Amino acid sequence: MHGREADFWRLWYVGLVAAIVRWLEMVVVGVVVYERTGSPFVVAVITMLRMVPMGLFGAVLGAVVERVDRRLALAALLGLMALTSGVLAVVAALGALEVWHLAVLSLVNGCGWATDNPMRRVMMGEAVGHERMGWAMSLDVGASNASRAVGPAIGGLLLVSVGIEGAFLLNVLLYATALAATLGVRRPIAAASVGGAMLARLREGLALAVRDRRLAGALLVTVIYNLFGWPFTSMIPVIGRDSLGLGPEGIGWLASTEGVGAFIGALVLALWLKPHWYAAGYIGGLALYLAAVILFALAPSFAVASAALLLTGVSGAAYAALQATIVYLAAPPDMRSRMLGVLSVCIGTGPFGFLWLGWLADRIGANQATAITAALGLLALAATRPLWRTI
Repeated sequence: MHGREADFWRLWYVGLVAAIVRWLEMVVVGVVVYERTGSPFVVAVITMLRMVPMGLFGAVLGAVVERVDRRLALAALLGLMALTSGVLAVVAALGALEVWHLAVLSLVNGCGWATDNPMRRVMMGEAVGHERMGWAMSLDVGASNASRAVGPAIGGLLLVSVGIEGAFLLNVLLYATALAATLGVRRPIAAASVGGAMLARLREGLALAVRDRRLAGALLVTVIYNLFGWPFTSMIPVIGRDSLGLGPEGIGWLASTEGVGAFIGALVLALWLKPHWYAAGYIGGLALYLAAVILFALAPSFAVASAALLLTGVSGAAYAALQATIVYLAAPPDMRSRMLGVLSVCIGTGPFGFLWLGWLADRIGANQATAITAALGLLALAATRPLWRTI
């Protein structure tokens, strides 16, 4: 295999592992936190902590990684996340696990997630080249989406059979393989020769994001998704248990349904997506996703809920694959890390959506709160058409 192509597949595997762990933990941690607190708001807060580092540090990381060895930085982050999971496995085995421990886990792993766009995905783009970026992102999102079918199911089974410590130990093993893959990258991308102080480069990146209408429109759509769409995932354990009467295994299988749909969607994109469909797939994918969230929230049965999550998976795959692709292609080559860092900031607006949804769910119920929030997302998308149509 050609050296650069081998690098791409190693980095693709790192993304697959990170996504499996992320979705496994979302189900396991969500179930445990809800069992201990009985509060949808607390579940939403613990989930949204994964996104806080994106909002706080995303743009800064985009500027910083232009000056560091991305391969070694990625390896260090994987080591930190493996260490965190290992410590919590021991704490859980000793019977001393508290909700705040799970909050720390979410925050630490969120730091790794915040670097994904400006670090790992930039490395992938440099490995495959500009013209194959859409293909690369489709495969990367396909791996992430496949993990949404595998991670929740494994998490539910482990929680029932061996407890949460078993899930944490599996995470350690998975991170170890990802660390080995990262260190195996034979052609590490050298730090970009970008002049100027970091703060000046950061201001330059933010100014471009506002000035370029294509970038501004793409980033606006990202904000709408993360405020009104993505937060619904924190309510899957709540709705699954309270409305559908499911146990941990059933909740895991329910959440996995979205991953199945997302994998199918990503596979279709990798095979047939053409550049002239990028904008339509990005906007249309979000609109269909929000409509499917409403259907899930109001679903009267497990079958309808599963069908709705299958649809969120398919539509979400189109949105997710094209999100980074559009920003990467619209940005000047010497500013791609910074623009993908700004994209991470926009993704980092998600905590506000999680807090809103959790607060509303505590007051009117998870089903109604989820449906109302997704409907507000559709209204926001319609109202901002003059801005995102330039994509």
